[in-house]
Amino acid sequence: MIWPKEKLTRFEVARILGARGLQISLGAPILVKIEKEDIEPIAIAEEEFKQAKVPMTIRRTLPDEEKVVVDIKKGIKNWLDDHAGNI
Repeated sequence: MIWPKEKLTRFEVARILGARGLQISLGAPILVKIEKEDIEPIAIAEEEFKQAKVPMTIRRTLPDEEKVVVDIKKGIKNWLDDHAGNI
């Protein structure tokens, strides 16, 4: 079975949050408004994920070596819909 192009796997979600958290901790611009007390990079990455403002591209390599680019905004929207807004 090949995972649908408009859905994210749990592994992709974990990778997105971890990579974005690392980028933020290294000084990347924050794309959402945050509270002063909310300074944890992973918490900020989660908020960006919930607002679908993650500046990344996902490329999957399928078993037949075909490369597929996933629309991250649709993927995030579908993830949040499927998981009742939770990450």
